[in-house]
Amino acid sequence: MKLIKLSLVITATALLTICLSGMAYAFHSGGVAECEGCHTMHNSLNGTKMTLNSLPIGQANPNLLQGSDQSSTCLNCHASDSAGSYHILTWPKPAVGVAPLNNSPGGDFAWLYKDYTWIPRGTTVEESLGYQHGHNVIAGDFDLLADGRTSGTAPGGTYDKNKLTCISCHDPHGRYRVTDSTAGTIWSPLVGGAGKPIKGSGSYGVDADGTYAVGVYRLLGGKGYAPKSYTGAPTFPYDPLFAAVKSSYNAAETTYAGIRVAYGKGSSEWCANCHIKMHSTQSDLPTALVHPAGENLGGIADNYNAYKKSGDLSGSVNTSFTSLVPFQSQNLVKNSELQALTGVTTGPGSNDKVTCFSCHRAHASAFDSMTRWNIGNEFLTVGDASGNAVYANPATASEAKIAMGRSQAEQQAAYGGRAATVWASGWQRALCNKCHVKD
Repeated sequence: MKLIKLSLVITATALLTICLSGMAYAFHSGGVAECEGCHTMHNSLNGTKMTLNSLPIGQANPNLLQGSDQSSTCLNCHASDSAGSYHILTWPKPAVGVAPLNNSPGGDFAWLYKDYTWIPRGTTVEESLGYQHGHNVIAGDFDLLADGRTSGTAPGGTYDKNKLTCISCHDPHGRYRVTDSTAGTIWSPLVGGAGKPIKGSGSYGVDADGTYAVGVYRLLGGKGYAPKSYTGAPTFPYDPLFAAVKSSYNAAETTYAGIRVAYGKGSSEWCANCHIKMHSTQSDLPTALVHPAGENLGGIADNYNAYKKSGDLSGSVNTSFTSLVPFQSQNLVKNSELQALTGVTTGPGSNDKVTCFSCHRAHASAFDSMTRWNIGNEFLTVGDASGNAVYANPATASEAKIAMGRSQAEQQAAYGGRAATVWASGWQRALCNKCHVKD
């Protein structure tokens, strides 16, 4: 397996710890990681080649990367045949009917490998192809290809699909950092200014303290960012979002003690770096035709807090949160304040905001447009002979239009490992109702 092979080839104790200890953020530490974790100067270490493709000693990949391309280099550590902390791709590919392993908030890129077909009625075949399930980052070493649709650019933007890699969103050298945890000031050498030494990651509750800065959430690119390898790339107009999560985030979503992401200021605006025309905050768009993003929930918060499942509006603000429909916590920027929200089940108030992440995962999901739940049918579950909720059986003609080719195991995994019985008895409707209560 690539991950193990990498750790054996590179004898540095640090990289072995990086890839196998479950502590990826200790490797990046909020900024540039160890150079030899990603690059090789001569494709040689003690007479052994360091690249994972077929290149001989003395010949390296472009940009001296250890992988064939940028995303493959990232996935050398972030892909695995087991679930765990920083893993975002199940590799090797999961078999037909078998779900990807990871429950990270962004989703598992292995959903991109999953092609589904089904017959909802009559003889008409419908399909949901893998490339429809997420961001199609190009990683040649892992069989991840460009988006297969006709359009060549990001929806609502101009980013070239043939240039999309992990570093389209993440700055591999982590140059963006929070220098003021109260004001949420972000500094980058790309746009000038006087920075401060970085002391750690801003993903896990560490705040800048006036003397030292912290890296922005997940090494995201910010204002002025564009990958150097993409000539003519559109540069980002927005800074990274503020967010926090516990290091135990990659786990089944059956409890929120360790997996809730607390989203703060900029959670929707940052997505507009590539999808600007999909956002209701753009003055040149008719806002009535675009779903709100980055706007206060107002009275919608009452719907969210009351809704538990179809037919049940007995919920309480103290226990109403679900990671299938997260939200932005006002405009919080202080990491320690966001971190305090990561282990609680409290729902939103009227000044909290709907965000792109309320409906979409950042990497990939089981469903088209990487939505958090299936929006291709009105139901998430069906009722069995006793009236209990079960996930739809793709082999049953009457349930095929709900399963949409996904096995029952894949459906359960898509919903964070939740048993069907957590939903309404029998027929649970789409989670748009968590905010809109139309079921």
